[in-house]
Amino acid sequence: MKKWMVVVSVLGLMLCGAAILSYAQGPGPGGKAHGWGGPGGGPGMGMMLHELNLTDAQKAQVKTIMQANHAAMKPLMLQMEQNRAAILAATANGAYKDPAVQAKVQTLANQQAQLQAAMIVNREAIQHQIYTQVLTAEQQAKAEQLRTDQINRINQHLQKMANGTDTPPPPAE
Repeated sequence: MKKWMVVVSVLGLMLCGAAILSYAQGPGPGGKAHGWGGPGGGPGMGMMLHELNLTDAQKAQVKTIMQANHAAMKPLMLQMEQNRAAILAATANGAYKDPAVQAKVQTLANQQAQLQAAMIVNREAIQHQIYTQVLTAEQQAKAEQLRTDQINRINQHLQKMANGTDTPPPPAE
């Protein structure tokens, strides 16, 4: 079970890196961004791919995999943004107290959860594809170590939270 957790974590990091590689390519035709990078993408995968020292050919393979899977992810991303906008609109001016608004928000939140689950499944499939088709055995071993390190950091953070020694971040201004 622990090995699977490590594999899943490495694959998660790899997908994030692939997204960052795609985002780092800059805007696509017409000045529009392409790939899955951008706000919220995080540096995790990009840092991992950097640490794995991918060759230019491997980077091209990752980009091809990401582009091939973009069509499956785009409708999910669009629906998630539409749901987010609908939640913001429904709760404008403190309207959440209204039971009808609460019910609408609950429905939208449930839809969002289903969409997020579908995105996670797709992401894991893509990560598996990158892991098995792009990385060398040495890179896979390094990725496993990076995944183990990430799991250890998460477990340390969870332990701090359980002990009450984790301080919340300051409020955003």
